[in-house]
Amino acid sequence: MSIYDKYEAVIGLEIHTQLSTKSKAYTADSTEYGVLPNTNVSPISLGHPGTLPYSNKKVIEYAVRLGLAVKSEIREVNEYARKNYFYADLPKGYQITQDKTPICTGGHITIKLDNGTEKNINITRIHMEEDAGKSIHDIDPTDTLIDLNRAGVALLEIVSEPELRSGEEAYKYLTEARKLVRYLDICDGNMEEGSMRCDANVSVRLKGAKEFGRRTETKNMNSMRNVQRAIEYEIKRQIEAIERGEEISQDTMNFDAVTGTTSVLRSKEMANDYRYFPEPDLQPVIVTKEYIEEVKRTLPPLPNDLFKKYIGLGLSAYDAGVLTDSKEIALYFEDIISKTKNAKAASNWLTVQIKSYLNDNALHISDFKITAERIAQLVDLIDSGKTSHTIAVQKIFPKMMEELDKSPAMIAEENNWIQESDSNALTDLAKQAIAKFPDKVAEYKAGKTNLLGLFMGEMMKLSKGKADPKVANELVKKLLDE
Repeated sequence: MSIYDKYEAVIGLEIHTQLSTKSKAYTADSTEYGVLPNTNVSPISLGHPGTLPYSNKKVIEYAVRLGLAVKSEIREVNEYARKNYFYADLPKGYQITQDKTPICTGGHITIKLDNGTEKNINITRIHMEEDAGKSIHDIDPTDTLIDLNRAGVALLEIVSEPELRSGEEAYKYLTEARKLVRYLDICDGNMEEGSMRCDANVSVRLKGAKEFGRRTETKNMNSMRNVQRAIEYEIKRQIEAIERGEEISQDTMNFDAVTGTTSVLRSKEMANDYRYFPEPDLQPVIVTKEYIEEVKRTLPPLPNDLFKKYIGLGLSAYDAGVLTDSKEIALYFEDIISKTKNAKAASNWLTVQIKSYLNDNALHISDFKITAERIAQLVDLIDSGKTSHTIAVQKIFPKMMEELDKSPAMIAEENNWIQESDSNALTDLAKQAIAKFPDKVAEYKAGKTNLLGLFMGEMMKLSKGKADPKVANELVKKLLDE
């Protein structure tokens, strides 16, 4: 047994989701991304004396939406707090956040493990706060530049219980969290743009031990894969240090994506270093049960619920996962299956033909011109035996892209692509196909039944691909067996 097998990791994530509100958390400043530095600012966000903040109603709504989605308990009386620290990217010298009264407590996010089982990762709390500005180190060779456009932008911080046990589990949890906030339309989840960021608290302990080891917190990770890499490196580093007889320091770590290693950024601050106290300039926000019910009525279908629904419709876990990976794809699929009963065929069209078309043309599903109703009609056209899947894929589907106003049935009829399924009409073709290979007929009757495909191929040629394969197969087999 290697030294690594003796230990287990204990991991908790703090996910900072930047909310897609048009204005900041406590001011009317714009939150538009990509504008000139230090233009989305005002006396309030710059912390000028005599200015007063005020709560953004959308932030409350988005927090309630997320709380409902993860089945949290939502607090009625929400108080704000000041978290004090001096840093150049927060001009007030403090951050408005929530300390002892987070708006959401409890709840969970479900991840799907590779062995097919599910694991609920419990949530400690979700609280509202504001973002800091951005420090830029790579433009000026000697100075750090500060962009305060982000200072004051609304955040929800999702703090998990330390129930993750590997970098892979952390990756899956982060993926599900991002999927959820995108379904809820509260955050775009783009880690590369900084609108979703993650800090990983990592410690290790001997398997079977009850006490937690001393943890480190790793910051500055701009992708989900880097979160996984940083955690895996930190687990290995801590185990090796303990095996050498060293103590783990409770430090804040930085992750270098190029080398794949962590390094000490600073000694970890304790909560009392921040000198939390109630925010005197903001009244508590009251979230009533009536308001919660009102928000609940606006919730979209959620990914885990849709995943279970699709499994119940007979789809594989893989297909259900692909369909629910994107909210827009899932809603398009919902629209298709509301108009056809063949969910499996609808899934195949969406995950194979349609997604291939989108990928080949670098398009989003919102750019796809064929309506869900037309795809449902195409599925039913095949199921009715009026056309084959091959003709539908190779001929009808491409034509649908050109003639959006026409139904698949209309296109098939106009182009003579309706499949022949009348057994009387097909009998002559079957006889012609058999008569072409008299020596093969003898071999078939002698036991070489795999020659059936030869006769079927000839019959399909004679029908110019319009024969219903199922009916044709039955006819040819019946005639050969006589």
